Amino acid sequence: MIGKMLGNRYEIQEKLGGGGMAIVYKARDTFLNRLVTIKILRPEFTSDDDFVARFRREAQAVASLSHPNIVNIHDVGQEDVIHYLVMEYVRGDNLKNVIKHKGYLDPIEAVRIAVQVSEALDHAHQNNIVHRDVKPHNILITSEGRAKLTDFGIAMEATSSTITRTDTIMGSVHYLSPEQARGETATARSDIYAVGILLYEMLTGKQPYSGDSPIAVALKHIQETPLPVDEVNPDVPTELADVVRRAMEKKPEQRYRSAGDLARHLESALEDTGQNTVILPVAGTELAAAPGLRTNDFDQAEFRSTPQKRKENVIPRVWTWIAVAVLITGLIVGGVYGFFNYMDVPDVTVKNVVGMTEAEARAELKALDLQVKVQKEYDDENVGIVIDQDVGPEDPKVKPQRVITITVSKGQEMMDVPELLDRSLSEAVALLNEAKLTLVQPPVEVYSDDTEKGSITEQSPVAHEKAPRGSAVRITVSKGSAPRMQTIPDLRGKTLSDAASMLSGLNLVLNEAEAGYEDSTEYSPNRIISHTPAPNTEVEEGTEVRVVLSRGPGPLEKQVNVEIKDLIPDDGQVHSLEIRVEDLEGRKVPYVDTLSADDKVKKKKITYLGRGVLQVFVDGELVKEESLP
Repeated sequence: MIGKMLGNRYEIQEKLGGGGMAIVYKARDTFLNRLVTIKILRPEFTSDDDFVARFRREAQAVASLSHPNIVNIHDVGQEDVIHYLVMEYVRGDNLKNVIKHKGYLDPIEAVRIAVQVSEALDHAHQNNIVHRDVKPHNILITSEGRAKLTDFGIAMEATSSTITRTDTIMGSVHYLSPEQARGETATARSDIYAVGILLYEMLTGKQPYSGDSPIAVALKHIQETPLPVDEVNPDVPTELADVVRRAMEKKPEQRYRSAGDLARHLESALEDTGQNTVILPVAGTELAAAPGLRTNDFDQAEFRSTPQKRKENVIPRVWTWIAVAVLITGLIVGGVYGFFNYMDVPDVTVKNVVGMTEAEARAELKALDLQVKVQKEYDDENVGIVIDQDVGPEDPKVKPQRVITITVSKGQEMMDVPELLDRSLSEAVALLNEAKLTLVQPPVEVYSDDTEKGSITEQSPVAHEKAPRGSAVRITVSKGSAPRMQTIPDLRGKTLSDAASMLSGLNLVLNEAEAGYEDSTEYSPNRIISHTPAPNTEVEEGTEVRVVLSRGPGPLEKQVNVEIKDLIPDDGQVHSLEIRVEDLEGRKVPYVDTLSADDKVKKKKITYLGRGVLQVFVDGELVKEESLP
């Protein structure tokens, strides 16, 4: 494949890798002079029409996504039996290799990557696309540190029979959700589970489940619970470990509601860790700081002989220390008493308040003698509705007065739509990404005399209107001025070179590469016998014309006798005589001479092909014209 040109545009340069269903190459887009990545479907799948159709359908669906953390798909093509995708070329490495190189990632770096992946998935889920194969191999880390998710919609086509086929599928099963392992349909929460596995691997350098075969690993996803991530790596904060645990819940309904929700909890986990970090005083610090008491005063009074005055001063200090000791003992005893009293209080099950209003949720939780902490986030749910809680009925019971954090919807986050008119498509994508909006792909294209080709002529919503975060903006792009119309000439009987010349003069194009051939007794070999569009059809300039050529044997040769004597004036002068014939091979002059009326030449035999027209000129003037049968 190296050196091959696909689509008369993409030049294959080198092989980058391969998986169970496709081989990946680096290529150069010769039109735009940029590097691209090309994924070519393996030959064993190209004979399955249903697979190929789904392959193209999925690729076209993913091409509609526009997000800074998703590898863009530029083109989908086919050349002979080769089916390929053209994607954005990313300079960097995949996350699997990054983890192998580092062993495991710092929690801050792991969260940064997971948040970007979650936001990319959230964008895809909002467009009704489930990835189904989230794993570190499919996450590219650019040289600037940005995570980019790739391989959308391709792995979903693998059937259960492929689970033992290749090491690629073997890798995939480590990130398979329990419902997928049971053969159920994957959903957006299946992708969230895979992100949980991904976080586990980034934070520990290990996959939570391993086995001797893919089936063994799949069963562990269904049946076993891995060691908590903060026990494998004590440097992982408890709050972050809780997020990983919830993302990896066996039941989809117990995971986060959306990938966006997961991203927000990841960010909050690190923020909460920072807020709750307290530096405890070293033992004895408070005592050393007590007024009037210096370090070693007690030691000096107790263990060495001092003057009486000194002793008098020390005695009050000794009583002060005794009082402090009694106070501390009392506090300890009271604390122990209070602790055991607290332990005697019955645990309560936290009620599910998701879907309630904030006031309803507060009342329900306070009725259980629980405290409530409220945080608010943008969400598609109505304003004031509870969209999440950190502890619920599926979690272990809690003691009264436990603080339960509920998340309340602030409604949809409304973004300011940027001005896109007269900008290019790439500029529009960048502006919409910055505004947290997306672009409806592909854009509508129209002819416009007022806007240069490739620039945006219309947008909806219009500039400076408010639109929900993540919603799509429709645009119309100019194709430039409308082309002029031309009438297709009659090319029958013409050679390819003659036809090309005639069409070129009308700004039309002859498709010589795809010329067909048919047997014909009417037209000579290699003469045009028909073409599409047909003669006298009105078309746009630039239209391509396809032709069918004669394979032969062609028309029979015919002859006609032309009477010359009566055509030459009897005036004693010499006159020029020219006979012209236009037949299936075009116009030709089979006879030219100078004669007088006394010359003995009385007639001339003329040969022609098929039908035609005969013309006789004397001294340059037409004196005879007739049709030839």
